[in-house]
Amino acid sequence: MAESVLSVNVEKIRWRQYLELCKPKVVLLIVFTAVVGMLLSTPGAIPLQEFVFGTLGIGLAAASGAAVNHWVDQRIDLLMERTQNRPLPTGGLSSRAAITFALGLCALSMVLLVAFVNNLTALLTLISMIGYAVVYTMFLKRNTPHNIVLGGAAGAAPPVLGWAAITGTVNTEALLLFLIIFIWTPPHFWALAIRRKDDYAKANLPMLPVTHGIDFTKLQILLYTLMLVAVTLIPFVIKMTGLVYLAGALALGVGFVYHAAKLYSTESDQHAMKTFGYSIFYLSALFAFLLVDHYARIAVRAFM
Repeated sequence: MAESVLSVNVEKIRWRQYLELCKPKVVLLIVFTAVVGMLLSTPGAIPLQEFVFGTLGIGLAAASGAAVNHWVDQRIDLLMERTQNRPLPTGGLSSRAAITFALGLCALSMVLLVAFVNNLTALLTLISMIGYAVVYTMFLKRNTPHNIVLGGAAGAAPPVLGWAAITGTVNTEALLLFLIIFIWTPPHFWALAIRRKDDYAKANLPMLPVTHGIDFTKLQILLYTLMLVAVTLIPFVIKMTGLVYLAGALALGVGFVYHAAKLYSTESDQHAMKTFGYSIFYLSALFAFLLVDHYARIAVRAFM
């Protein structure tokens, strides 16, 4: 009886470790932006099959990329305080189990997308996953301080994947959603990198605060944030969105500039984590405003 209970507890712990490999909080944001891309792609009802299996396929691919990231970075993770308790550094999961799990998720994702969505979405999703798990994690992250800028394309892809899942095409509006996340990624990540500078230095990773210093990184965060605010106004300028989105984008942008400016003006890593935390809220809320504006405009047209 005792052995049976112990076995159940071990399996429960292992299940949680597999879940941790997937980086569920990151995947949740990825899936959310992909779903927004789906909903914005058409003024009418979206097809249920493409919506359900597109969401599942994109989510599984994101989880697969996260698991590969754990597998590739396990030695680095052991050196860093933030990551040393992950499943692979602690020995909770074997390296073989992690990569087998990651490849299984990837295969299932591709099967779902090809069989129930469309080939374009499957191809773009695969390219995005390879961009993050291989190009960024294995090469850019270890060789250039511009890693997050160059590698940010993979993380910016989900709205495009969602758009392609419903329409089978990629247009200018989808690419604009991509551009917003692409410009958002550096100030979001660099705020965390400032706080974890010593960890990255210990692991010999050329993150911007390590190679160019904290003050330079703070300036880049502020400049990218200003650029981001400008980019987020383009949907309104090209009449992709209306006044609801414009008001939300401006209010959120003022908040992000405030945090970036405060981080720039304070010493050391003070305010870095508050800026990082706000950046996550910012992107989630910005995409929520895109949705609210989209359906508000549809409702207005229906009553006119």
